[in-house]
Parts: sequence; C-alpha cells; structure tokens
Amino acid sequence: MLQVSGLNVYYGESHILRDVDLNVPAGEMVCLIGRNGVGKTTLLKTIMGLLKPRRGNIIFGGESIADKSPDKRAKLGIGYVPQGREIIARLTVKENLLLGLEARRERVNSQEIPEEIYALFPVLKSMLSRMGGDLSGGQQQQLAIARALMGRPRLLVLDEPTEGIQPSIILEIEAAVRGIVQSTGISVLLVEQHLHFVRQADRYYAMQKGGIVASGATSELSHDVIQRFLAV
Repeated sequence: MLQVSGLNVYYGESHILRDVDLNVPAGEMVCLIGRNGVGKTTLLKTIMGLLKPRRGNIIFGGESIADKSPDKRAKLGIGYVPQGREIIARLTVKENLLLGLEARRERVNSQEIPEEIYALFPVLKSMLSRMGGDLSGGQQQQLAIARALMGRPRLLVLDEPTEGIQPSIILEIEAAVRGIVQSTGISVLLVEQHLHFVRQADRYYAMQKGGIVASGATSELSHDVIQRFLAV
C-alpha cells in the first residue's frame, strides 16, 4: 500500500531523516516508535507532502507521489490526523465532519453523516451541534479521526492520537482504530508511545537519530526495544 524508500529530509542544512525505508502493507496497522525529536512527525509530514524530501521516493498504491501536493495525496486516499488534532474550534462537530468530504475524489452532495462513523465513535452523534472547541481533548481526537474517515481513505496516518488523553478514552480510541483496520481493510500508520496501543499494531518500526534502527512484528516486540524506544 505505502512504500517509503531512501528518504532523506533536511530542515535547512540540518539532516533530519536519513535513508528511511518503511512499508505499510494493505489492511495492516503499522506503528512508528521512538523518543521525542528523532524524526517521526517529520516522516509523517513528508508522506503527506507537507515537507519535500531531498532524496528518496514515496510509492502509494503502486504510484509515485513524491511530487504530488498534499491535497492530491488526500484525494488519492491518504487521511491524516496531525499531532494536536487541528479541530476547527468555531465550527460545530457536524461541520468539522463534513469538511472531511473535501478529500473525496467524487463530489458529495449529501450532508448526512454515515452511520459507520457513529458506530466507531458513538459520543459524536449526541454532539453534532456543539462547537468543536467545546469538546474535551479525547472527544476532539475522536472527531479528528472521524473527520479523516469521512474522506474514505485507503491509508489512515495518525500522529500520537493518545497524547494528553485520559486512559479510559485511550482504550476507546485503540478499539476504534483496530476496528477500522479489521472491518474496512484500511491500512493505518501511526506514531504512538502508549505501549498497549503499540501492541495493537501488526508491525513496528523504531526510529533513532532520523533513521530506522529496528523493525518487526509487534508480537515479537522485545523488552530491550521497549526500553530503548518507549521508556521515558
């Protein structure tokens, strides 16, 4: 589904990503782990077209997207939930959700929210008329993921979806994301530090100093890797 090869990204003359290779198979959930500042968010932004690589390539669905703009990548089927969620505070929950339709290839005239969105995030159904800025952090995160799903992506990219969220909501978000993969076949690439969530993924990649230094099935995630890349 997604193949990143030989990716090198700079901020000015600072070399941030170094020869990054990563693969997200169709219908699988892949987790990117590593301590703060190692380049995880930079990698996601590069995949989304918000940063331009100096070298390397990004293949999505068999097609190179390295030269495509962020909006064209979205219309190809990549949904993105950035760190911080970026909910529009002065729009209602429903208006925020409907913004997700802009990512669809085809024009959509309906203003109805699909029931599968409510099945994943039941709390949103009772909050459609509330302003996005009035929601709690956990509710905003659920809204942000739901908004991305409104575009019917083939790949969902999530940047630390549990950051700053209370434990009970973390479990709800975990279950929803795992359910998305199992019920829809959508692939997921996420950056995450919460170990229980990491273990929901099929495989992991660990980053250090801008490069991939370990990878494998999360079922084989060793204590050493956890200590090196997840321990605070």
